[in-house]
Amino acid sequence: MMNEDKEIPKNQTSVTEFILVGFSNHPELQAPLFIIFLLVYTITLTGNILIILITTIDSALQSPMYFFLRNLSSLEICFNLVIVPKMLVNFLTENKTISYAGCATQMYFFFFFGAAECCLLAAMAYDRYIAICNPLRYPDIMNRRACFHLAGISWFSGFPVSTVQTTWIFSLPFCGPNRVNHFFCDSPPVLELACADTYMFEIEALTATVLFIMFPFLLILLTYIRIITTILRMPSAEGRHKAFSTCSSHLVVVTLFYGTATSTYFRPKSTYSPDMKKILSLSYTVITPMLNPIIYSLRNKEVKGALRRTLGRRIFSYKK
Repeated sequence: MMNEDKEIPKNQTSVTEFILVGFSNHPELQAPLFIIFLLVYTITLTGNILIILITTIDSALQSPMYFFLRNLSSLEICFNLVIVPKMLVNFLTENKTISYAGCATQMYFFFFFGAAECCLLAAMAYDRYIAICNPLRYPDIMNRRACFHLAGISWFSGFPVSTVQTTWIFSLPFCGPNRVNHFFCDSPPVLELACADTYMFEIEALTATVLFIMFPFLLILLTYIRIITTILRMPSAEGRHKAFSTCSSHLVVVTLFYGTATSTYFRPKSTYSPDMKKILSLSYTVITPMLNPIIYSLRNKEVKGALRRTLGRRIFSYKK
C-alpha cells in the first residue's frame, strides 16, 4: 500500500473524500449525542435569531453596543451552520464521508467566521472602552459610519487567512489514509493526512493564529485594563456597578471563546488526547454560540426589558 502511495505524483491526490471520525468510537452514544446537539443547535439558532430581531426592532436597543451584538449573533449562526448540520447527519448515518471539495469549503468558512469573530470581539471591546473611558465623545467617535467600518473590517478580516490557509493545505498531496479524527475539517487533523513535509505550513499557521487570535485578544486585554482602571477611579459605587455591568457580558463571552480556543491551538500536540481536543473544540464551536445570547439576555437589563416588551406585544396581539 505504501509503495503504491509513493508512486503517486506529488501534484496529484488520490483522495477524493474524507471520513469524519467524530465520536464514532462510541457507537452507543450516537443517538443520545444527536438529541443533545440537536437541542443545542435549536437553542443556538432560536437565541441568536431572537437577539437579531429584538436589537433590530426595539427602539431602545439602537446603540452601537447592540449593533455589534447583532453582528455577533449573525456570526454565531453562520459559524454553527458550517459545522453542526454535518455533525448531526453523521450521528445518524454509517457513511460519515465528506467530499474533498466539501472538506475544503468547510475549513475555509471555519477560518473565515472564526477570524471574523475574534476581530468583532475586539471591536466590541473598543466600543465599551470609548463608552466608559471617553463618554462625552462617545456619540461622535462611535457614529454610524465608524460602526459599519468596524463591523465590515471584522467580517472580512477572515478572508486572507481562510484563503491562504485553505489553499495551501489543499494544494498538498493526500495519497494515503483519509480518516479525519475530528467532527469537522479542522486544519491540524487534516494536515496529519498530507503526504508531504508540512513544516513551512505549520510555521505560517502559527503566525496566522497569533495574528488573528492572540493579537485581537491582546487588544481586548489592554482595553479592559484601561476600562477597569477607569471604573475603579469612579467616585460612586453605583456608577462603578453600572459601568461594569455594561461590559460584563462581553467579558464573559470573550473568556469562554478565547479560553477554549487558545487551549486547543496553543497547547503542545501531545498535551491532549484526540477525544479531549474534540471536546475543547465543541466548547467554542457549538457551546459558546448557544451561551452567548443567554449571557447577554440574563446579564443585560435592557435586553431583558426588550424581550418582555416584544413578547408581551406578540401575546397581546395574539389574544386580540
